[in-house]
Amino acid sequence: MSPPADTHGRSGTARMVLLTLAAGQFLMALDSSVMNVSIATVAEDVGSTVTGIQGAITAYTLVMAMLMIPGGKVGALIGRKRAFMIGCVVYGCGSLTTALAPNLPVLLVGWALLEGIGAALILPAIVALVAGNFTVERRPAAYGLVAAAGAVAIAVGPLIGGVATTYFSWRWVFAGEVLLVFGILVLARRVADATPDRRPRIDLVGTGLSALGLGIFVFGVLRSSQWGWFRPKPDAPSWLGVSPVVWLMLAGLLLIWVFLRWETRLVRRGREPLVQPALLENKQLTGGLTMFFFQYLVQMGVFFVVPLYLSVALGLSALRTGARILPLSLTLLAAAILIPRLLPDVSPRKVVRLGILAMFAGAVILMAALDADAGAEIVTVPLLLIGLGMGALASQLGSVTVSAVPDEQSAEVGGVQNSVTNLGASIGTALAGSIMIATLTTSFLTSVEQSPEVPDRVKSEAAVQLQSGVPFLSDAQLKSVLDDADASAAVTDAALDANSEARLDGLRAALAVLALAALLALFFTHRIPTTQPGSTEP
Repeated sequence: MSPPADTHGRSGTARMVLLTLAAGQFLMALDSSVMNVSIATVAEDVGSTVTGIQGAITAYTLVMAMLMIPGGKVGALIGRKRAFMIGCVVYGCGSLTTALAPNLPVLLVGWALLEGIGAALILPAIVALVAGNFTVERRPAAYGLVAAAGAVAIAVGPLIGGVATTYFSWRWVFAGEVLLVFGILVLARRVADATPDRRPRIDLVGTGLSALGLGIFVFGVLRSSQWGWFRPKPDAPSWLGVSPVVWLMLAGLLLIWVFLRWETRLVRRGREPLVQPALLENKQLTGGLTMFFFQYLVQMGVFFVVPLYLSVALGLSALRTGARILPLSLTLLAAAILIPRLLPDVSPRKVVRLGILAMFAGAVILMAALDADAGAEIVTVPLLLIGLGMGALASQLGSVTVSAVPDEQSAEVGGVQNSVTNLGASIGTALAGSIMIATLTTSFLTSVEQSPEVPDRVKSEAAVQLQSGVPFLSDAQLKSVLDDADASAAVTDAALDANSEARLDGLRAALAVLALAALLALFFTHRIPTTQPGSTEP
């Protein structure tokens, strides 16, 4: 493997390479955050339902989860730069197909399939290309900026989606992605690609096992809100009295175990595996991957909870919701860029721990600040802290994982790393959502049951009809439902009061779980090294 083509002597080229890779990361993270505020509009435009569009989001996540590890191996097979550029072309075709989609099937082909395949090629290649274009000393700053670009896309996505949906069309977002892909392809000519010493082989059996295992596990997690984690919801399927989510997650874990055993067998026979089993015995690598998992779990949980509070509980528009989330981007970018620049020899373990504590503090402060009379401004300080923590982690973790292995394994590590972040993001969103709905349901039904204004007949009907979960509704939405049901003024007022308090209880519970996850992450930070890669300090 040739040495990294570091461009520290040519700062203009270095900045261009970094801009190219950061733009690729930004592009990968933009879709879902944009679509979350445009689901209803997209569903109406393509003649589908909200459930159908949510299914497309799920399918996109599944395709990425299934193909991420094989995508990393393809980069080692054909070259990281070539995989990156082919992935961009495939992704651009998917964006164009989505922008022109007349119905849901075409939308699924463009968004879920083509964009998912493109992302599975692009994301592992980005990890390897940073390693191939920057020396060990410069990688923390490079990885920090690239990771920050993805997080910023998630933060500004609602704002972009709100502007596009309100003043133009959601299709313009995907059309804009096509232009961004074209720009990335033009800039990518300056990206250096290290030539592999040998031509690797693709383990087809391992590819199938890893894809099925990760896909089934993630699918189970994504269905948890509809089916229930353990006890099946009243309208959900039941397998042996237990929610299918349990069986899907167990089946996924079993297939992943079989995959690892198969890889070990290939190594013993002198054949090339899809993933070297020895990677999972690398303390530094597994430490970095564990932190990635927790970071994305908390990060995506926060990006699920905060917009709900702003848009539903407070009734802000998509534009104002996006604007309120922007402070997170400021501290995130500042930490990701400035920590490596101002503190190049700082202990990665110390930065990671402080970053986790900042995310924990932000979640706790936000949980304490939520109140029926609170305004949108209460999210500012917590989001600044959470952004600071995310930026601190972004500035260290990419370099920690890649420096744990030889450069020729960077694409392989990229595939595993992005699979782990995908798992963390899926579990974070699903966990926050299920805890929130469960708490919301319990709180709402308890308030209705204790209210003297609500007749016993209505209490009984509510207990039966809402046992599968109370929807997260704004006051206006609930009032419309009650008006259609000809509810009395007393019942309407009692239901609105119960809904308002239950919403806050649900949001607090979700934030409490995310804070607990951040605190749990601290117990795994001992695997993060205390010195920077390439540092001569002890």
